[in-house]
Amino acid sequence: MLVCSVPACRAPLAIDSAGRRALCPRGHSYDRAKSGYWNLLQPQDRRSSTPGDSKEAASARRLLVDRGLDTPLFAALVPILGTLDTADHPGVLDVGCGEGAWLGYLSAQREVDAWGTDLSTPAIELAARRWPQANWVIANADRRLPFADRSFDRITSLTARRNPEEFARLLAPGGRLLIALPGPDDLIELREAVLGRGDRRERLDGALAELSPFFEIEGTERVDWSAMLDEEEIGALLAATYRGGRAGREERASGLAGTAVTFSRDLAWLKA
Repeated sequence: MLVCSVPACRAPLAIDSAGRRALCPRGHSYDRAKSGYWNLLQPQDRRSSTPGDSKEAASARRLLVDRGLDTPLFAALVPILGTLDTADHPGVLDVGCGEGAWLGYLSAQREVDAWGTDLSTPAIELAARRWPQANWVIANADRRLPFADRSFDRITSLTARRNPEEFARLLAPGGRLLIALPGPDDLIELREAVLGRGDRRERLDGALAELSPFFEIEGTERVDWSAMLDEEEIGALLAATYRGGRAGREERASGLAGTAVTFSRDLAWLKA
């Protein structure tokens, strides 16, 4: 399934019996990190020395997940995937997996061959340490991912960047893509406090127009929920959403502590 990420190569990778080293026929090799992930990111695939989410942002996301703030979304996603399953042990790739919570949740609900990929080393490190039963790969999803054609039965992309061509290449015939985007009212209270306005923005139609040349749209659904957040959770939400924010954002948002904050996701599932 894994292929060499050297652009001129792309040959299948053979993993040694110990599961610690991957080697391609042309001699390119990759060592598995002690925490269990593979780093297949090439120098030309990064825009900085530390691409992707910072350790602070990844840790903030982990705190929010541990407090159960994403559970309503995950609970809605599992039955949708269940209605689409045609294999007993489907291969699922989560693109832009972050610190891995969705795949961890899914693996606890269903038997899947779980793979997650993200650009952020701190995020993948958190994912690999908590959910070693899944497979974690550092790679740039904006470019060509280090997987063979038609490797997966399902691909998920939850509030992450989308690459329609890559999704289409990686999905097996009849495979499904499941996406989630922020709904118009998502974090509207936080946006009003931090940015001074809570504009409603519809994102789903644009995403479906981007994906429709490659996929057949099968269904959509909106999931809304709210939660009372304390100051620590407000701070984590800022760090995860606004990457720490500018001076004054934390002070303006702190007034939300103890009040309900809206969460919303637009879901869509599409057939390859």
